[in-house]
Amino acid sequence: MALHIPERLAVNCRKTPERAAWLSGLPGTLRNLERRWSLSIGAQFDGTEVSCAWVAPVVLPDGIPAVLKLAMPHMEGRHELHALRVWNGNPTVRLLDADEELGAMLLERCEPGTVLRVLPEPEQDLVIASLLRRLWRVSSAPHPFRPLSAMTEYWSNETLADAARWPDTGLVREGLRLFHELPRTAPVEVLLATDLHAGNILQSKREPWLVIDPKPFVGDPAYDATQHLFNCKARLRADPHGTIGRIADLLEVDREHVRLWMFARLAAEPRDDWTDHNSMALARAIAP
Repeated sequence: MALHIPERLAVNCRKTPERAAWLSGLPGTLRNLERRWSLSIGAQFDGTEVSCAWVAPVVLPDGIPAVLKLAMPHMEGRHELHALRVWNGNPTVRLLDADEELGAMLLERCEPGTVLRVLPEPEQDLVIASLLRRLWRVSSAPHPFRPLSAMTEYWSNETLADAARWPDTGLVREGLRLFHELPRTAPVEVLLATDLHAGNILQSKREPWLVIDPKPFVGDPAYDATQHLFNCKARLRADPHGTIGRIADLLEVDREHVRLWMFARLAAEPRDDWTDHNSMALARAIAP
């Protein structure tokens, strides 16, 4: 089997020694899993969505089609397989088997597997809102899921390390303040997907649409509005408050909480390129 590495995955794996080591060991890991699970592995998926894992269609020994996913070491996605077990196909792909140590998952294959991006954005809004409301549930202790504050603290430390490159210190500082404050003021805490956008929702025979690639944390449901909003750039630029309000209303969450989460991410989320002023301009447009 010729091993191809999607470009975005390769770029992400060059960022840390841990990821580089994971990528170096990937061929051996795949051979191990191919033998152990008796898999017939197809050509790996590529494209703009493949950035944090090696993913390929496979056929199981009984002829059932599935997907093999090996996730690179990734703070945000650490408990993906645990969340898939909790959701158990409602409304996510089902987890068929897993090796936690290797970060390997055998997943239900969505067929035809068309991404939600094929629909106009207003129709995407309706699907995403419906799926998120089904995903949100209170996880009874004990569970492995980290609080949303763990992610915002991680992001804050990365952003603080980049302080010399900030284009607007006051704006970034306010975003960092909200990263600290918002998780503590959540009206309710539920299990979140945190990365649900139209590229992570696939057409399926079992249900019209199924969620893939969750990055689970426990926290404010208003946060889960943000990733889809980030993928609606033209609407956000044209009418930021109206677009935020529409998504918040569809999700039945507080508009103000969504606006503040969007501001915090736009102003203070870590990024490779602090010279891109689009995020800062939008942050100013919705600033507290």
